[in-house]
Formats: sequence, C-alpha cells, structure tokens
Amino acid sequence: MSAFNHIPVFKESTKNRLILRFLTHSVAILKLWQKSNTNSESTSAESLAAAKIERFTVGHDREMDLYLAPFDVLGNLAHATMLETIGLLSNAELGLLSDELKNIYRQIEAGDFVIEEGVEDVHSQVELMLTRKLGDVGKKIHSGRSRNDQVLVDLKLFTRDRLWQVTEAVRQVFDRLIARSEQHKADLLPGYTHLQIAMPSSFGLWFGAYAEALADDMLLLQTAYRFANRNPLGSGAGYGSSFPLNRTLTTELLGFEGMHVNVVYAQMSRGKTEQTALTALAAVAATLARMAMDICLYNSQNFGFLTLPDALTTGSSIMPHKKNPDVAELLRAKTNRLKALPMEVTLVMSNLPSGYHRDMQILKEILMPAFEEILDCLEITDFMLENIQVKSNLMDDPKYDLMFSVERVNELVLQGIPFREAYLVVKTEVETGTYQASRELHHTHEGSIGNPGNDQIVKYMEKNMQGFGAETVGIAIQQLLSAKH
Repeated sequence: MSAFNHIPVFKESTKNRLILRFLTHSVAILKLWQKSNTNSESTSAESLAAAKIERFTVGHDREMDLYLAPFDVLGNLAHATMLETIGLLSNAELGLLSDELKNIYRQIEAGDFVIEEGVEDVHSQVELMLTRKLGDVGKKIHSGRSRNDQVLVDLKLFTRDRLWQVTEAVRQVFDRLIARSEQHKADLLPGYTHLQIAMPSSFGLWFGAYAEALADDMLLLQTAYRFANRNPLGSGAGYGSSFPLNRTLTTELLGFEGMHVNVVYAQMSRGKTEQTALTALAAVAATLARMAMDICLYNSQNFGFLTLPDALTTGSSIMPHKKNPDVAELLRAKTNRLKALPMEVTLVMSNLPSGYHRDMQILKEILMPAFEEILDCLEITDFMLENIQVKSNLMDDPKYDLMFSVERVNELVLQGIPFREAYLVVKTEVETGTYQASRELHHTHEGSIGNPGNDQIVKYMEKNMQGFGAETVGIAIQQLLSAKH
C-alpha cells in the first residue's frame, strides 16, 4: 500500500473539470506581488497589452498548479505550525488557520478546488481563501516565506509523491515479469546478436532480464526520491529571513529526510530536482521501450515467438490478415519520448546564474505530465505482460540447428580437446554439412537458462526499495493532517 494513499491524485476527468471551472469562474484579484494602484489608470491599450503579457507569462501555469494544490496546503500547515512556535502566530490563530487549511484540503480531495480567474497561482488562491474566511489572520500565513520557497516545497512534495507512485507501479511490473519468468523458464527462445541467431536462450531469461533491468532502475528512482525528499521551506526568496524560522521543525512535520541547508542552494535545487526525477523516469522508460520493441519484433510473422491477444492489436483497413501490435508500438513511442525530457530541463536551465528566474516556470509543463505518461505506460505494460502468449517448442525447427553449435564445441572441450581446436572442428563440420545438432542443454550457472536466479533478482529489488523511507513520510503527513491545535 502506498504511503501516500491519503493524498489525492488528479485523474484526467477531475483535472479537466477543475481546469474548466477556473477558466469560467471570473473574479478580479490582485496578485501577491502586485501594488494596489498598478492598474488604476490604465488605458484600454495598456489593458490590452497587460492581458497579452499575462497570457504569455502565465501560460499553462495555473493548470499545472492544480497538481500542486494538496501539497501547497500541506506546506502551509507545516509553516503555520512553525510560526506559532516562534511567536508570529498565537495558538488561537494557528487553530483557525489549521482548521481552514484542512477544509481546503477536503475540497481538493473532493475535486471542488478551483483557481479563480484573476488569481495567478495556487499559492495566491489558498491565501485568498484563508483571507476571505479569516480576515487578517489569513494574511499572516505568508510571514517568513516567499512565493519562491512555496513553489519549491510544493514541487518537492509533489515530486516525492509521484516518484513513490511510479516506484509502486514499477514493482508491480517487476513482479509480473518474475512470475512469467518462472512460468516459462523451460521454454526455449532463440538468442540473437547482430540480429543473427546466436545461442539458445529462454523466455524465462527474457522476462527475467527486464525484471532485473527494473531493479537497476529502482536505484535511480530512489536517488531521485531522496533528492526530492529534502526541505527547501524557509529559504524564502533564496536568501533566508530575519525571522527566527525553525526549519528543522518544518522538515520533521513534512516528513522530509533532511533539509537543503544553504538557502541559496535550496533555490538552486529548482531544476535539479526536476532533472533528477526525469532522469529516473527516463531510465524506466528506456527499459519499457526496449521491451516494447522486442514484443513488436517477436510478434511479427518472421519471428513468431509470441502472440498478442486481439485486445492488444488492431486490424488493417485493406488487409484482412493483419494483427498489428499497436499497443506495443505506442508504448515504444511514448516511452522513447519520455527519454528526451531530461535534456529539455537541461536546455531550459542552461547558463542560468544562481537565484530564481522565471524560466523555471516552464519546468512544470515538462515534469508534471511526465508522471501521468509513465504511470499509464507502466499500467499498460503490466496488462500486456499478463496477457501475452508464449509459443513453446520454438527450437524444434531445423532452422535453429546452428544455434546449438557452441554446445557442440563445449562437448568436445569436455572430452579434453582444447577450445580453439574444438572450435575449428565444429566450424569445419558446419562448412562441410556434417554438423549434427544436439538440443540437450547443460546450463547450470547463476543467471543461465537452467538457473535464471530469479530469487537473487527479487532480493536485489527488495534491497533497492528499502532506501526510500516512504513509510516515514506517510506517517508524518497523516500526523500533520490530524493534528489538533
């Protein structure tokens, strides 16, 4: 069970409904940074220019901010709790803020949260809702922080949550691969090098190879998770605060493993967090893309190693015999595209000096949809692996006789003939047509056909999953949401 089951995940239908509501809900609101007289004497031409600039600068940011809504509330809860301990809020004020923030959280869970027209971002919307309900008490929530560290903490919490969801989905696909490996470890499969038949393999090895690849990918997911699991809250605009903020307390309240200590570096982690997360997703995507290619290849008539059920294929408009592996092909395309995203972040961040820059806003549009895409890809991969049909007795076909030539060489070596001489003997047999294939295999070492080592691969995966600390995070968030003041 996920350590984040209490945190809402926006499904497409809910997200689209929320987007529609904030696009059609019209309220004129000042921005956090806007001066009260900014637009008081604007001409119509100036207003038109301002609207054009707003469309360009805001872009899709409000849509992306819907992903951050629950995490913005969590950050505010932790920040308010800390403000009370240093005397910037009374206990009564903390109680009012805490209760209202939890009400907003419940609205988010129910899909009723909107970012109103004229409100720039999720942080402004939450503060607006608090101020409407609580007056001056609501305005106090921004003490000791900047919109910069609000964005940072929201992104850290969001990224941490989604990485754990990906981790659980990867583990599900891993378990499926191990099960299929065990099921088909005796079913032989031609092994290829240079797309030429090479040596015997097995479906057990094929399924197990991708399982171990995902176990390796888990190390990258853990690295990305642990980097996201560090607290930037309290760094302000990147230069700290004259208030005696207790950053250790907010770190503990939000379940972070530690904090980004240096406030300048906390701001510099923007971009690095996204790139690290996307690098981990790209590694998983690369594994899925390669498997999808194998499935497309093995499903074709020229190979004929496996069969996809009708639900995973489509027909042709003019060729009645066609069963095209569209699901595997789209999986290949989607995951190949995900592999490019770390470079997109690199290019956005190229040559930026330290400190905050508006360029970083674009990173949300790269990061957030990527999680939905990889989770969809993992889900369909699991479904495909569950339903894929393996063809047995493939190697009985005489066209695979030469694939057992190495077995013949090894047989001669065991009789005492030096390997190089045995190799030449078998080479001559092949060239003269006297080679006789024996399909009896004696592969017993770790990771071979007769001993795929799935138990060791499972232990490796379990070890790699132990370093996340997701259970601690889940407990901390539950305590924060249930705390009474």
